[in-house]
Amino acid sequence: MTTSMQAIRQHSYGQRDVLQLENVPTPQINADDVLIRVHAAGVNPVDWKIREGYLQSMLTYEMPLTLGWDVAGEIVALGEHVTGWQIGDAVYSRPDIARNGAYAEFVAVRASEIAKKPQSLDWQQAAAVPLAALTAWQALFEIAKLQAGEKVLIHAGAGGVGLFAIQLAKWRGAEVYTTTSGKNAELVSAHGADHVIDYTQANFADLRDLDVVFDTMGGEILAQSWQTLKVGGRLVSICDEPDAATAQKHQVNAHFCFVQPNAAQLSEIAALLDAGHIKVVIDSVFPLAQAALAHERSESGRARGKIVLQVV
Repeated sequence: MTTSMQAIRQHSYGQRDVLQLENVPTPQINADDVLIRVHAAGVNPVDWKIREGYLQSMLTYEMPLTLGWDVAGEIVALGEHVTGWQIGDAVYSRPDIARNGAYAEFVAVRASEIAKKPQSLDWQQAAAVPLAALTAWQALFEIAKLQAGEKVLIHAGAGGVGLFAIQLAKWRGAEVYTTTSGKNAELVSAHGADHVIDYTQANFADLRDLDVVFDTMGGEILAQSWQTLKVGGRLVSICDEPDAATAQKHQVNAHFCFVQPNAAQLSEIAALLDAGHIKVVIDSVFPLAQAALAHERSESGRARGKIVLQVV
């Protein structure tokens, strides 16, 4: 086992230029951890929000910090209390966001947070799944409790979370509405959207009597979403904490969702992927050393699907 590795680290909060490729010690693992040789790591908006210091009120980090909480790789070491896993197992995970992440050749992850990599996916595809798919799963199924036959509006359907949300909602049997630009209409339709609202041509705020709104945008998009819900409807946002008074005024239930690690849900998602019920859309792949360019792509808001760092 090598004692050092390449990792992208930042020594302070800031713009993309704080991301530096460095040679650092390989992580030490705790008794309940596995050490994963990272083959690929997903890039998500939460990464650059943390990089810039936006989430300091929620999450505090010691510097230097390695970002990246989407990983696919193979186990190369086991903590002394870990059972049920073997060296060489191919796994994927959305690890604890309070720890150093996967923009590195190795990452230490609790064994309770890993699941077997979907067999039908390559490393890049697998790394694109955990955070975005778990976000959609937890928002739609755990919080909104979406049921077959219900009408759900998914904002930004062509994004990483949006595409998984459309597919999961469709698998559950819901009637799916989504917002996107005209150039992405075919993409979201191909992945299960029943009604596509081109935000350059139409206003989603004219919709009425929806059962669920899944807000991935926040701000003005969230503000205009309340009126689309029926009485007793449910709104879940992954961007802003919905205002309780506004929810009461519209007689709806509203929640904030911040995704949590969940190995059991990842196993269910892997089964859906291997059965072909949901598919992975990769926007772009960057080598580890170009993490700053990957952030630039994510920050543009124009990614169609997921952005991935190729590590091995």
